[in-house]
Amino acid sequence: MPIYISLVNYTESGLRDIKKSPERLAAARKEAEELGGKIDKVYLTMGDCDLITIADFPDDATAATFALRLGAKGNTRTTTMKAFPEEALMEIIKAV
Repeated sequence: MPIYISLVNYTESGLRDIKKSPERLAAARKEAEELGGKIDKVYLTMGDCDLITIADFPDDATAATFALRLGAKGNTRTTTMKAFPEEALMEIIKAV
């Protein structure tokens, strides 16, 4: 399944209710699974973004649907990138 890395920032609303983050993460994991995906890793980060998530989804449209649903809740803003594993990278380089 394709891998997606999301850079996540809390909104003002998300920070105001930060103690609800564990519940929101559990709900996000459930929603990802309902779409056929899985949130594999979540990291708290220091720097330009608050969190990084690594997730698998069946395809780009499903990953986009998940990101838009999450954003519509108003607690976070995300930038999502499709990731290619090392094996795919090597195949892509061979084709250059």
